[in-house]
Amino acid sequence: MIHVDNLTKFYDSFCAVDGISLDIPKGEILGLLGPNGAGKTTTLKMLTGYFPPSSGTIAIKDYNIQDHLLKIKQMIGYLPESSPFYKDLLVYDYLDYVAKIRGIPADERHTRIKYLSDLCGLSHVMHKSIGELSKGLNQRVGLAHAMMRDPEILILDEPTQGLDPNQIVEIRKIIRKIGEEKTVIFSTHILSEAEATCDRIVIINRGKIVADGETENLKQAAGREAAIQMTLANASFDAVSQTLKPIDGIESIEKIDETDDGRLSVKLISRSDTDRREEIYKMIKAMDWILLEFYQEAKTLETIFRDLTRQINKEN
Repeated sequence: MIHVDNLTKFYDSFCAVDGISLDIPKGEILGLLGPNGAGKTTTLKMLTGYFPPSSGTIAIKDYNIQDHLLKIKQMIGYLPESSPFYKDLLVYDYLDYVAKIRGIPADERHTRIKYLSDLCGLSHVMHKSIGELSKGLNQRVGLAHAMMRDPEILILDEPTQGLDPNQIVEIRKIIRKIGEEKTVIFSTHILSEAEATCDRIVIINRGKIVADGETENLKQAAGREAAIQMTLANASFDAVSQTLKPIDGIESIEKIDETDDGRLSVKLISRSDTDRREEIYKMIKAMDWILLEFYQEAKTLETIFRDLTRQINKEN
């Protein structure tokens, strides 16, 4: 459906997007995940034809964006991070105006607007002015706008930014519903959002792709690194480090906190394929330490994201 090859974008001497390559099949919900300034918005704007790339190619179906820009734009619905609205217009009047400029015949407009109002949960506010609406309802109006021409591809830039938890859940449901029929690409820096909504996640940092795959595959690709956290009483960090660091597979021991009442919290990082918790527990039991807390962190999308972005930041 969408083929991106070695896509690069410079702003003067600053490289915002650095050689991104992607293939996105029809019907996939793809999350473009990364911290602020990673290059997500620039990438989406190039996909929509808003920005020309400095180099590289974008092709949708059999059309490349350099030679068939108008054709590609007709396939795409786009919701930018900050949606521009005519705040004084009623929701219905605004969507009717969008339908007119999108070339929808007069006898089809009402049916299309009714369908989108039901899909996006706007039926109860069609008589209200856009300026009266909450941020979440504004986003729904933006989604209806982007969907007006029934595009094959929907591109959303930070669609849940600034929304409260209930609004985020509602927008997520709408995106999943749309994704049953459309190819959806959306950017976010909210890790749980990507994990809950997407079929596939691409993590981008400093303009480069640092991971690409389904959530479970990303977790498996992250390897067997385990982080074990524990809280002890009657123990010093030096003694804990000297006792536990020699255990095979323990790569590092980090002090998290040490309180005035003698409690010590540490994190052990193990890269071994063997679970070392039993051996660690036996070593603690042999010492004059009181074990207050002991658990292994689950390998979540958040820890993968943090590790990947931290690694590339160190390399640069």
